[in-house]
Amino acid sequence: GAGGKDMTAERTHALLSASAAHRWLACPPSARLEEKLPELQSSYAAEGTLAHAIAELKARRAFLGLSEQEYKAKLQELQSDPLYDPEMLTHTDIYIDYITSIANGYPSQPHIATELRLDYSEWVPEGYGTGDCVILWGNTLHVIDFKYGKGVPVEAEENPQIMLYALGAYNAYKMIAAIDTVKMAIIQPRLRKEPSEWEISINDLLAWGENIRPIARKAYEGRGEFNPGEHCKFCRARFTCRARAASYLSLEDDYAYGRPLEMQDEYPDAPLLTREQIGAAIQRAEGLLEWVEDLKRWALAECLAGRPVPGWKAVEGRSVRQLSDPDAAYKALAANGYDINMFYERKPVTLTTAEKIVGKTQFEAICADYIIKPPGKPTLVPETDKRPAVTNVQSAAEVFGDIIETE
Repeated sequence: GAGGKDMTAERTHALLSASAAHRWLACPPSARLEEKLPELQSSYAAEGTLAHAIAELKARRAFLGLSEQEYKAKLQELQSDPLYDPEMLTHTDIYIDYITSIANGYPSQPHIATELRLDYSEWVPEGYGTGDCVILWGNTLHVIDFKYGKGVPVEAEENPQIMLYALGAYNAYKMIAAIDTVKMAIIQPRLRKEPSEWEISINDLLAWGENIRPIARKAYEGRGEFNPGEHCKFCRARFTCRARAASYLSLEDDYAYGRPLEMQDEYPDAPLLTREQIGAAIQRAEGLLEWVEDLKRWALAECLAGRPVPGWKAVEGRSVRQLSDPDAAYKALAANGYDINMFYERKPVTLTTAEKIVGKTQFEAICADYIIKPPGKPTLVPETDKRPAVTNVQSAAEVFGDIIETE
């Protein structure tokens, strides 16, 4: 693997990073725009970094000859991190099991590298990143990415991040192997049991690399069109980006009189939206709501830092009274003749908490007869969502409550 103490510094500094590729490929000038803005580090990112360190440690023990003694010492050090959670051991095992199953599938021991610096600068100016695990056997190259987040399931198919890693891995090994097939896998143990896998021929991967070359060049030079969309979600410029604002502020024009401009001549007297318009309006307004929340977060942070935003100010929110030491307070009440049991409730912990105490397998073995999974409440999602559609689960009156008058 790629050791070296500056690996974490390197991880963050490629302008055209693989993890942001879906963004700079869709909106090339965003990369240079973001570069000027401070990075917003979240506790989720720090948690992911810790889980990755545990995963890499386990991989080095399993495949790269790290001694049990060194492993235990290093693991203890990682476990002292305040963000450590025992679940990390279970989730990282899933990642190690996957690598093991790939390695065991070959007649002899394949070449395995972890935390490998991958250079894809032949296609993307100054492009490099860190691959979690790369396996090479014969003409087949495996690129495996471990994701600890539980926000959004990420598919391996046509995923630009893992494709850039694959180009970097191909670059690293093309001199020693006639690679013809690349197998990619994304492992997200907190979101799904099975990894997302995708296989591509080396020719198709290289053709994709050629395709993105001019876009990457534009992104590097800060040229090209701004293109707001889904990919804005983690962009550092998302709060103050003018193109994103323009895409939402033009909503009013599009829906003037409740119909798109191009339909005004066709249906001058249509006071009601069509089903198509409602579908399109929800789609755009979803992003609008997210954008407004982003603006409010940004404005609040500015006001708190003493940089006022005209028309707005930060104030102290509603406060709820609380006891600094409930046990001491209730003891004082008991000393004054009240029964102390009146102030305590005994209630069962949640299924998830019980599962953590007992361990998932053991809990299911003992409590299988009592575990039920009632149907979830109907919810509206985009058509691209993988879950099957449901109908007639609830009547309109149940969905809308009292606001519908029934005949």
